[in-house]
Amino acid sequence: MPEQQKRRGYMAGYPEREQEPHGAYAPAGMARESVTPPASNNVKTIDLVELMYRLLGSWKLITCLAVGFALIIGAYTSYFVTPMYEATSIIYVLSNRDSAINMSDLQLGSELTQDYIKVFQMWEVHEEVISNLNLPYSYSQMRSMLSVVNDNDTRMLDITVTSADPQQAADIANEYAQVASQYIADTMATDKPNIMSVALVPSNPVSPNRSRNIVLGFLLGGMLAAGIITVRMIMDDKYKTAEEIRRYTGLATLAVVPVEEPRKNTKQPLTRDRRKA
Repeated sequence: MPEQQKRRGYMAGYPEREQEPHGAYAPAGMARESVTPPASNNVKTIDLVELMYRLLGSWKLITCLAVGFALIIGAYTSYFVTPMYEATSIIYVLSNRDSAINMSDLQLGSELTQDYIKVFQMWEVHEEVISNLNLPYSYSQMRSMLSVVNDNDTRMLDITVTSADPQQAADIANEYAQVASQYIADTMATDKPNIMSVALVPSNPVSPNRSRNIVLGFLLGGMLAAGIITVRMIMDDKYKTAEEIRRYTGLATLAVVPVEEPRKNTKQPLTRDRRKA
């Protein structure tokens, strides 16, 4: 009977409407309506304007860290770092056999300065300075304390000694100038260099620079605070405003429910008369 009714329907021009497949059994070619959520952006971007307002709003944290680091580094520099002093003596390299100075003398003096710098690296010179001043240092320690520099286009050698004791720095620099000058005259068969300037006892240390360290500590603390605020902003994935919901999800906000903070306990204590009653 059902087969006959189906045939009659086809013959009458009203073919039976078959049920549309849906779900997972729908053919691949059949079009289906589907609602796809807006694609979310997985890449976290930084809003510079928002970051600036975050930094301005956290000025107390930035100031506290900057001042704290400046105080810590200033205290460390003052109480835990040994101040170092420098003293400099100067010797002059020039042949004085003739009264007149010619170009050959000038050229010879410029070449001798490089040889004289090498003399200050010899152990004989270090040994004599150590024995004359009765110093408790080794050769390597003396080399680390000594610096011999020749300025460009000059025949002068700056003999600089760095030490934690200002008096010792001046004594060693002057002794190096005396010993090296005599050693050069005895071993190189040349004129003895003239000592143009003796080293004075320094009054101010050359290191550490306390003011510079305090400024660097202040800047380091400020940058550390700014970095903490920036990282917290990047790691915070909570939506706080309707604009953020629209920006990151593409969804419109239908309603906003305010959050009421709990009220403080305003219950007043009972008076003496009320407790008696």
